[in-house]
Amino acid sequence: MDPDSAPQSPSAASNARPDHDAVAAAIERRLQAEREKAAAAAQSSTFDGKHEKRQEFRRMIDPGILRPNPRPLALESLQTLLKLAQNIIDHPDEPKYQRFKPTNATIKRVLVDPRGTLEYAVALGFHPQVENFQPFYIFNKRYMEDLKIGAAMIKEALDRELVKEEREQRRKAEEKAAHEAAVAKVKQAFYDDRKGRALVDERERTARATAAANRGSSSSATPAVADYRPKRRMPGSGHTLSGEVVDIDDSDDEAQDDVSVAHEEDEQ
Repeated sequence: MDPDSAPQSPSAASNARPDHDAVAAAIERRLQAEREKAAAAAQSSTFDGKHEKRQEFRRMIDPGILRPNPRPLALESLQTLLKLAQNIIDHPDEPKYQRFKPTNATIKRVLVDPRGTLEYAVALGFHPQVENFQPFYIFNKRYMEDLKIGAAMIKEALDRELVKEEREQRRKAEEKAAHEAAVAKVKQAFYDDRKGRALVDERERTARATAAANRGSSSSATPAVADYRPKRRMPGSGHTLSGEVVDIDDSDDEAQDDVSVAHEEDEQ
């Protein structure tokens, strides 16, 4: 008998049959992998679509709105667009929030006249219509997803730009305060210098006046020189250098006094 044609045992036959549980598990794993792959592809596709839309709105904000318009007006326009969008998001069934009139003075100033703002409103889903011969921009609910993306991009831009605006205003305020402090310091130094000069001038005037007064008093009141010479000669006798004897008595003094008085009267 050929050994290859020999009948197999029951255990060998069971091992040769496929394991249904293992097959089912393999199939489940393959299906799960395919589902995950499909979900990832769908998520990637959704992300790419929203990413492209976000980039489009970003470009419409900067450079579309921020660069060609004055900065305060551009920020006010973005805030108005955000308010229009947020009202619709918060009140999706309220018709009064789903339209605006371009002839309104405020709307004309912040949305119609500036560059890029009306185009942004159209990208959000507002489209021009005429009702009772009046122009309106009315929101189309089919663009609700675009409206939400556009509103998010405005918030993103405002958060960034308002921080920059606040920083710029703070810098200007600090520069103004520093300039005012410097001007006040210069003025105070000027006033202090004038005050110091005035004090110096006053002291100099006082010193000059005192010196002049002292000179006047010294010239007008000259003290008399005391004459300490003896008025009368004492009586007696003595010898001169030549050896002569000289006698002096009271009568000589009286005669000398008379001569002195007569001499003084002649001088007067």
